[in-house]
Amino acid sequence: MSLKYKFPENFWWGSATSGPQSEGRFNKKHRSVFDYWFDIEPQAFFNGVGPNVASNFYNSYKEDVKLIKEIGLNSLRTSIQWTRLIKDFETGEVDEDAAKFYNNVINEFIDQGILPVINLHHFDLPVELYEKYGGWESKKVVDLFVIFAKKCFELFGDRVKYWATFNEPMVVVEGEYLYKFHYPKLVDGKKAVQVLYNLNLASAKVIKEFKELGYDKNGGKIGIILNLTPSYPRSQEEKDVNAAKFVEDFFNNSFLDPAIKGKFPENLVEILNKDNVIWESTEEEMEIIRNNTIDFLGVNYYQPRRAKAKEEKFDESNGWMPDKYFDNYEMPGRRMNTYRGWEIYPQCMYDIAINVRDNYNNIPWYISENGMGVEGEEKYINDDGVIEDNYRIEFYEEHLSYLHKGISEGSNCFGYHTWTPIDCWSWSNAYKNRYGFIAVDLPTQIKTIKKSGRWIKEVAKNNGF
Repeated sequence: MSLKYKFPENFWWGSATSGPQSEGRFNKKHRSVFDYWFDIEPQAFFNGVGPNVASNFYNSYKEDVKLIKEIGLNSLRTSIQWTRLIKDFETGEVDEDAAKFYNNVINEFIDQGILPVINLHHFDLPVELYEKYGGWESKKVVDLFVIFAKKCFELFGDRVKYWATFNEPMVVVEGEYLYKFHYPKLVDGKKAVQVLYNLNLASAKVIKEFKELGYDKNGGKIGIILNLTPSYPRSQEEKDVNAAKFVEDFFNNSFLDPAIKGKFPENLVEILNKDNVIWESTEEEMEIIRNNTIDFLGVNYYQPRRAKAKEEKFDESNGWMPDKYFDNYEMPGRRMNTYRGWEIYPQCMYDIAINVRDNYNNIPWYISENGMGVEGEEKYINDDGVIEDNYRIEFYEEHLSYLHKGISEGSNCFGYHTWTPIDCWSWSNAYKNRYGFIAVDLPTQIKTIKKSGRWIKEVAKNNGF
């Protein structure tokens, strides 16, 4: 059979989830900021559904991995929960039950021929470290995170070869400190900038530990997962172009540049200095960031950003905000995923591929998340009880065709992971929008493969479509 789109050899066809979104809180001794937020304000979560059960992966991982194998995936990313693995955050003492659970999960993936990619932080900061130190505002927490990471490497580094320090660290900055969609829902631009810096520092310190312990010598690689939202100006007028450039620097390059180039974008540093909100840093820390860059990049891509020059005077009443330098632009006629309120723009895949190729040393990278969340998928169930999610298949094919174009023009992309293998719990959105190849019936936790699950099996088998 001749394929229109053939991908490089040994390409990763996989999917991504996370500990807090799949495991449930079973047998977990500590609370994350999300566990705590649900406990104090359950009504903030869609239909009042919190992280307590999620998709029950803690209890059903064997069956779940079997289903993932059945849809033909060769790789899968999940995360280790700091709040589950570590008994004492200060000393790094490990919870034996948790170590056993994660060992079993990793072994199960490997036994089924699925490459495990393990991420260390997926918005699940222990709440007591927020209460005690201010969470990511504190460099003490940075050092405690390094202790946790080191434990993960020691326990699982003999089998796990691909590690990520953080998933979407920019979302921590935006959700917790700017736009109030994650607990503690602060609006504090100066704190946000310090958190942005501390997360970059934490990532570099973990990479330093990984290399000093020699995990890179036995084929181990460590990277970071960034949600890139390429920024397009409303027009080619200088003021719109400058607004989009600031958006690009603040929301994308503030993590991309340190991770790959070991330094922050100069224009951004200049603006933060001028506005007197620059982070506190030391020369020694900057040296650590400079010398501990990533081996590979994961890119989560869902939607672009579109920016225009400010049209109203910036409201200073909340103090400094990045919004001082741009307004969001709603492009007329844009395609939308109305369930999520996100623009659908698959061409972005190509733009990301070329940006990494031309501006970031053509570092090895992969799409670590791409997906389409849809509400009310039960209305697409056919007579055989299968969800016919043709819209998801079309979404993936479009995005993959643009990714393929970038690869064919020399971008060093080695894989494509969707969000997510099995419908999972999604923060305050809970189960509102479903993303999986495999559906979960929440009351029974019965899991069934959707039409897209059969589709991805063929794509992975043929290494293209």
